Amino acid sequence: MARRYGNRAGSRAYDLFVPAGSGRGSRPLVVMLHGCSQTARDFAIGTRMDRLAEEQGVIVAYPDQPRSANLVKSWNWFRDGDQQRGRGEPCILAGLTRRIMEDFDVDPARVYVAGLSSGGAAAAVMGQAYPDIYAAVGIHSGLASGAAGSMAAAFSTMRRGALRQPARTVHPVPTIVFHGDRDTTVAPINGDQAIAQSRPGTELTGSTTEGRSAGGMAFTRTVLAETHGVWSSEQWVLHGAGHAWAGGHPSGSHTDPQGPNASREMLRFFMAHAMAA
Repeated sequence: MARRYGNRAGSRAYDLFVPAGSGRGSRPLVVMLHGCSQTARDFAIGTRMDRLAEEQGVIVAYPDQPRSANLVKSWNWFRDGDQQRGRGEPCILAGLTRRIMEDFDVDPARVYVAGLSSGGAAAAVMGQAYPDIYAAVGIHSGLASGAAGSMAAAFSTMRRGALRQPARTVHPVPTIVFHGDRDTTVAPINGDQAIAQSRPGTELTGSTTEGRSAGGMAFTRTVLAETHGVWSSEQWVLHGAGHAWAGGHPSGSHTDPQGPNASREMLRFFMAHAMAA
């Protein structure tokens, strides 16, 4: 269904998918942020998140970035006014999330945000700015929160990674990152920096496994977890992959059907993390 949300910071249209059988208890909510040049509908088709959400009883929101906010429909993750709690796009997206939570039977302990490219960077911002709303974050081919402070710096950061060290999170949110090691749009180092930013300053244990998707793409999956705590992260390095959603449908833009199913893996990761009471 098509909806719109607005507050003092602005407004955004969004598509909302509500699985059949809603009303049978509180449901998880995933907010999906599309990449540059994409639309909410295009992103839904490419990620196939609706199909998985129907299987698992998850509500999914797809906010749409208009050209009036950015000529190439990119989320403005690189602007100081759009990187902070209570300001700009983070304020709009958080308000949109809260409105859905009010209007539908959403489990407040199971609300998540994910995105691709600029949407992945915006998801990182949301995790940093609103750890009281989002229980976990998914970043695909994106960047760390605060990695750049201007449009000029954004292009440099996309090519070479953040020149300034992204600030370590104050309230660590479980994070899953996917990034192709042949991504020439957003350099793979940005995935490393996004994972590093999300880490808590506590003792961690880790494990690394090598695998290959059904489509033949090799990947390396690294899992980090607190020795005595609830935080964990996953970093998926997709070997030979470019700037595209892994395991996506070719009917959507910026997808790589040969990769592991990033949508399914993100939902698995999300469902394993509920907000602490």
